[in-house]
Amino acid sequence: MLRLERRKVKSDLTVQAQVQKWFEEFCSNHICQKYSSNHQFYRLNLALAEGFSNAVRHAHHELPSDTTIEIELAISDGRIEIRIWDHGKPFNPDILEEPEPGTLCEGGYGWFLLRRLADRVVYKRCHDGRNCLLISSSI
Repeated sequence: MLRLERRKVKSDLTVQAQVQKWFEEFCSNHICQKYSSNHQFYRLNLALAEGFSNAVRHAHHELPSDTTIEIELAISDGRIEIRIWDHGKPFNPDILEEPEPGTLCEGGYGWFLLRRLADRVVYKRCHDGRNCLLISSSI
């Protein structure tokens, strides 16, 4: 059975804690307790935080402050999916080079962190002109 919720939120880091709380409540409402205490949910909550903060800090940094970010949470058939839509310029994560271990960089770790936190991570441009970050994992 599919469980699905969507929210539009301000493109503002001050709402990140609310977004993460919503994720926790969604998981506890739609998944039996033995799964919701699973470490995978903590990893996905971290992935949600990283994806949301990247949309605010990078995709929307040149856009008006009232630009919204849409987030969708879905659970179905032993999988949980998080989708984050932004209105920024297209971004191709395939051109990124992973930093060598021990190398200190000013940024650029987010994409590689996301890929380690979830089973599947995809970032693509949608037909409506928005970008969609898909974060998916089995539960």
